[in-house]
Amino acid sequence: MTPINLILFSLLIVIVYLQLRPKAPLTLPKAPPPTVFKTFTPPTLLPYSGENGMPVYLAVRGRVFDVTSGRNFYGPGGPYQNFAGRDASRGLAFGSFDEDMLTENLKGPLDTLEDLDASQLEALQGWEERFSEKYMVVGKLVPVGGEEAKNA
Repeated sequence: MTPINLILFSLLIVIVYLQLRPKAPLTLPKAPPPTVFKTFTPPTLLPYSGENGMPVYLAVRGRVFDVTSGRNFYGPGGPYQNFAGRDASRGLAFGSFDEDMLTENLKGPLDTLEDLDASQLEALQGWEERFSEKYMVVGKLVPVGGEEAKNA
């Protein structure tokens, strides 16, 4: 046997071993925790702002969306962080991300949005459609003291 034959034979043995050796079993990634449809009031929605490891939720026209996958936008430090854990309907309709667009009294009635004009309602509908396509609805927003809030 020549040295080149020994090298080639050794290489063949290594290749055969690599092909036939036992492989580590494939493991599936851990499934996310199940999401349960819940009824929220403004105070119970507020903790879902992305702080302290919490998911990021926001409400649009009474529907609560899980926007955690968009944490960079809606979570702490993001441009839309004011909307996290809150009803974002009025701010989205006006195209304003200022805090004065948010309901101050969390225990009061929900914003009815009755004073919005046609263009603001159209803008809000566009946002709502975008959220519906991209994020999962995890609940609904009801006022504090309402019948549905008592059952939550």
